[in-house]
Amino acid sequence: MAIFSLAIASFFLSICSAFKIFPGTPSKGTIRSAPLTKSISLKQSVAPATSSTTFDIKKYLYEKKVIVDKALSECIVPIGAENEKLCESMNYSLLAGGKRVRPILCIASSEIFGGEIESTLPTALALEMIHSMSLVHDDLPAMDNDDLRRGKPTNHVVYGEALAILAGDALLSKSFEIVAKHTKGVDAERVVDVLARLGECVGEVGLAGGQAMDLELEGKEDTTLEQLRWIHKHKTGALLKAACTTGAVLGGAEPSEVEAIERFSESIGLAFQVADDILDCTQTSEQLGKTAGKDEAVSKTTYVKLLGMDGARKEAKRLVDDALAALEPFGSRAEALKAIAHFIIEREN
Repeated sequence: MAIFSLAIASFFLSICSAFKIFPGTPSKGTIRSAPLTKSISLKQSVAPATSSTTFDIKKYLYEKKVIVDKALSECIVPIGAENEKLCESMNYSLLAGGKRVRPILCIASSEIFGGEIESTLPTALALEMIHSMSLVHDDLPAMDNDDLRRGKPTNHVVYGEALAILAGDALLSKSFEIVAKHTKGVDAERVVDVLARLGECVGEVGLAGGQAMDLELEGKEDTTLEQLRWIHKHKTGALLKAACTTGAVLGGAEPSEVEAIERFSESIGLAFQVADDILDCTQTSEQLGKTAGKDEAVSKTTYVKLLGMDGARKEAKRLVDDALAALEPFGSRAEALKAIAHFIIEREN
């Protein structure tokens, strides 16, 4: 995953923007950006159920996905012919579908503490932009060299490697811009906390660090379970952890409550990857929307390879049980997160 200085610089600029723009006054000369919540009736869409017997996870995921998809479609707007192709490449991956698990986790975590979706949505969108960036860069020939993503040709296949790299950089930059400019009704200190968590989840102790070690160990037969967990705690789990903890922070959670949500997120982050490894062995490319069997083809170590299929399934269940235990202090307020934890290991793609 190629992370460039442009994106890093943008991160620090965005922190500054949080203080300058947070009160609601746009800076002079700001490039046109989408009014993220201008026409979406958000409050009416938030209605988490109060018990597991009545909670409809399919309905919940669908309703939140509709909100996220609508807002994402308004985010990347070209200012003219000069950047039209770049914006097209960004939107190609950003709007290619997907389950929107990360933004929904952010929203669900915020709801536990009474957070309003209007305040959480910019961060939820930023998380999906970061995720899309990671997929664009992960698919590059220098990385995993894949040509299929979400049932479509990968970004670099359509737009070329150079523009795909720039599209990923621009998505990462845009994610911080959106949080800094559009988060309303939240203390500035909490917004800066969110920005810091987003920055951390991408860097050397996040996505980039996990991807680097994944590449380093590719093809090595002596990779240990401890090393595999480190890779996926960072490559996969870091962004899922950021999704949950930023939602909690935006919702007004106390530090001890954020820690409980963090424990939940670390377990489901690993469970997500275990489930991915199982699906890579059991589903077709058409079902997955990406190339099936790719890990085995390049001799990557997976949970299935180390633990066997039955062992991997038991590991996924153990991790979900740990995640659910972390949510016990929140009782029925955490029904959405509990249901999402089960969904993560029961999904089919």
